[in-house]
Amino acid sequence: MGLGDNLPNIVLELLTLRIPLKYGLLISLGVIAWVVATHLLVPDPRSPIHTVGSGVFFNLLHITGIYLAINTVRNEAAGNLTFKTGLKTGISTALVYAVSASLFFLVAILVVGPRLMASEPGAENLPVWQVAIGAFVGFSVLSLIFGLIYSTVISFFLTKRKEL
Repeated sequence: MGLGDNLPNIVLELLTLRIPLKYGLLISLGVIAWVVATHLLVPDPRSPIHTVGSGVFFNLLHITGIYLAINTVRNEAAGNLTFKTGLKTGISTALVYAVSASLFFLVAILVVGPRLMASEPGAENLPVWQVAIGAFVGFSVLSLIFGLIYSTVISFFLTKRKEL
Protein backbone atom coordinates (compact mmCIF):
# COMPACT_ATOMS: atom_id res chain seq x y z
CA MET A 1 0.00 0.00 0.00
CA GLY A 2 2.22 2.80 -1.20
CA LEU A 3 1.58 6.25 -2.55
CA GLY A 4 0.80 4.79 -5.97
CA ASP A 5 -2.23 2.96 -4.60
CA ASN A 6 -3.79 6.23 -3.43
CA LEU A 7 -2.79 8.22 -6.53
CA PRO A 8 -6.24 8.15 -8.16
CA ASN A 9 -7.80 9.41 -4.93
CA ILE A 10 -5.19 12.16 -4.59
CA VAL A 11 -5.75 13.28 -8.20
CA LEU A 12 -9.51 13.27 -7.65
CA GLU A 13 -9.15 15.40 -4.50
CA LEU A 14 -6.91 17.90 -6.31
CA LEU A 15 -9.36 18.14 -9.19
CA THR A 16 -12.26 18.74 -6.83
CA LEU A 17 -10.31 21.52 -5.05
CA ARG A 18 -10.07 23.57 -8.22
CA ILE A 19 -13.84 24.14 -8.27
CA PRO A 20 -14.08 25.71 -4.77
CA LEU A 21 -10.95 27.73 -5.53
CA LYS A 22 -12.45 29.05 -8.77
CA TYR A 23 -15.85 29.96 -7.35
CA GLY A 24 -14.53 31.19 -3.99
CA LEU A 25 -12.21 33.60 -5.79
CA LEU A 26 -15.02 34.70 -8.11
CA ILE A 27 -17.18 35.54 -5.10
CA SER A 28 -14.27 37.52 -3.66
CA LEU A 29 -13.76 39.38 -6.93
CA GLY A 30 -17.43 40.34 -6.90
CA VAL A 31 -17.11 41.60 -3.32
CA ILE A 32 -13.98 43.56 -4.20
CA ALA A 33 -15.67 45.10 -7.25
CA TRP A 34 -18.69 46.06 -5.11
CA VAL A 35 -16.56 47.65 -2.39
CA VAL A 36 -14.41 49.63 -4.81
CA ALA A 37 -17.38 50.78 -6.93
CA THR A 38 -19.57 51.78 -3.99
CA HIS A 39 -16.79 53.64 -2.19
CA LEU A 40 -15.96 55.55 -5.37
CA LEU A 41 -19.59 56.36 -6.23
CA VAL A 42 -20.96 56.88 -2.69
CA PRO A 43 -18.20 58.33 -0.51
CA ASP A 44 -20.30 58.46 2.69
CA PRO A 45 -19.53 55.17 4.50
CA ARG A 46 -22.68 55.52 6.64
CA SER A 47 -24.90 55.37 3.54
CA PRO A 48 -27.42 52.49 3.35
CA ILE A 49 -25.68 51.29 0.19
CA HIS A 50 -22.65 50.45 2.35
CA THR A 51 -24.54 48.92 5.25
CA VAL A 52 -27.67 47.16 4.01
CA GLY A 53 -26.73 47.00 0.33
CA SER A 54 -23.37 45.36 0.98
CA GLY A 55 -24.86 42.70 3.24
CA VAL A 56 -27.52 41.77 0.71
CA PHE A 57 -25.11 41.79 -2.23
CA PHE A 58 -22.42 39.79 -0.41
CA ASN A 59 -24.92 37.12 0.63
CA LEU A 60 -26.41 36.85 -2.85
CA LEU A 61 -22.91 36.43 -4.27
CA HIS A 62 -22.11 33.85 -1.59
CA ILE A 63 -25.25 31.80 -2.30
CA THR A 64 -24.76 32.00 -6.06
CA GLY A 65 -21.08 31.01 -5.88
CA ILE A 66 -21.76 28.03 -3.61
CA TYR A 67 -24.65 26.91 -5.82
CA LEU A 68 -22.51 27.14 -8.97
CA ALA A 69 -19.65 25.25 -7.32
CA ILE A 70 -21.88 22.42 -6.07
CA ASN A 71 -23.73 22.27 -9.39
CA THR A 72 -20.43 22.06 -11.29
CA VAL A 73 -19.32 19.13 -9.12
CA ARG A 74 -22.69 17.48 -9.71
CA ASN A 75 -22.38 17.93 -13.47
CA GLU A 76 -18.84 16.52 -13.47
CA ALA A 77 -20.11 13.50 -11.50
CA ALA A 78 -22.79 12.89 -14.15
CA GLY A 79 -25.55 13.84 -11.73
CA ASN A 80 -24.37 11.49 -8.96
CA LEU A 81 -23.69 14.01 -6.22
CA THR A 82 -23.69 12.82 -2.64
CA PHE A 83 -24.73 15.12 0.17
CA LYS A 84 -21.27 14.83 1.72
CA THR A 85 -19.52 15.84 -1.51
CA GLY A 86 -21.87 18.78 -2.01
CA LEU A 87 -21.36 19.93 1.56
CA LYS A 88 -17.56 19.63 1.31
CA THR A 89 -17.58 21.58 -1.95
CA GLY A 90 -19.76 24.34 -0.52
CA ILE A 91 -17.75 24.69 2.67
CA SER A 92 -14.49 24.69 0.72
CA THR A 93 -15.87 27.43 -1.52
CA ALA A 94 -16.93 29.43 1.55
CA LEU A 95 -13.47 28.97 3.07
CA VAL A 96 -11.71 30.26 -0.05
CA TYR A 97 -14.12 33.21 -0.16
CA ALA A 98 -13.74 33.97 3.54
CA VAL A 99 -9.94 33.95 3.47
CA SER A 100 -9.48 35.84 0.20
CA ALA A 101 -12.12 38.51 0.91
CA SER A 102 -10.84 38.94 4.48
CA LEU A 103 -7.33 39.45 3.15
CA PHE A 104 -8.67 42.10 0.78
CA PHE A 105 -10.43 43.89 3.65
CA LEU A 106 -7.34 43.60 5.81
CA VAL A 107 -5.18 45.22 3.12
CA ALA A 108 -7.87 47.82 2.37
CA ILE A 109 -8.12 48.82 6.03
CA LEU A 110 -4.35 49.05 6.33
CA VAL A 111 -4.06 51.12 3.13
CA VAL A 112 -7.18 53.29 3.34
CA GLY A 113 -7.43 53.38 7.11
CA PRO A 114 -10.28 52.87 9.53
CA ARG A 115 -12.56 55.29 7.67
CA LEU A 116 -13.37 52.32 5.42
CA MET A 117 -15.15 50.87 8.47
CA ALA A 118 -16.71 54.17 9.55
CA SER A 119 -20.20 52.67 9.59
CA GLU A 120 -19.11 50.39 12.45
CA PRO A 121 -19.69 52.04 15.82
CA GLY A 122 -16.46 53.22 17.42
CA ALA A 123 -14.23 52.06 14.55
CA GLU A 124 -12.73 55.49 13.98
CA ASN A 125 -11.66 55.69 17.64
CA LEU A 126 -9.80 52.35 17.68
CA PRO A 127 -6.26 51.64 16.48
CA VAL A 128 -6.08 50.42 12.90
CA TRP A 129 -4.79 46.98 13.93
CA GLN A 130 -7.80 46.38 16.20
CA VAL A 131 -10.23 47.36 13.46
CA ALA A 132 -8.41 45.14 10.96
CA ILE A 133 -8.33 42.09 13.25
CA GLY A 134 -11.96 42.57 14.25
CA ALA A 135 -13.06 42.85 10.64
CA PHE A 136 -10.93 39.88 9.57
CA VAL A 137 -12.16 37.56 12.32
CA GLY A 138 -15.79 38.70 12.14
CA PHE A 139 -16.02 38.46 8.38
CA SER A 140 -14.22 35.10 8.23
CA VAL A 141 -16.30 33.45 10.95
CA LEU A 142 -19.62 34.76 9.63
CA SER A 143 -18.73 33.77 6.07
CA LEU A 144 -17.96 30.23 7.21
CA ILE A 145 -21.14 29.95 9.30
CA PHE A 146 -23.33 31.24 6.47
CA GLY A 147 -21.37 29.09 4.02
CA LEU A 148 -22.18 26.01 6.09
CA ILE A 149 -25.87 26.92 6.13
CA TYR A 150 -26.00 27.70 2.41
CA SER A 151 -24.03 24.56 1.54
CA THR A 152 -26.33 22.37 3.60
CA VAL A 153 -29.51 23.73 2.02
CA ILE A 154 -28.14 23.72 -1.54
CA SER A 155 -26.63 20.24 -1.18
CA PHE A 156 -29.93 18.93 0.16
CA PHE A 157 -31.75 20.06 -2.97
CA LEU A 158 -29.06 19.10 -5.50
CA THR A 159 -28.13 15.62 -4.27
CA LYS A 160 -29.44 12.48 -5.84
CA ARG A 161 -31.76 10.57 -3.56
CA LYS A 162 -31.85 6.81 -3.32
CA GLU A 163 -35.00 5.10 -4.47
CA LEU A 164 -36.78 3.13 -1.77
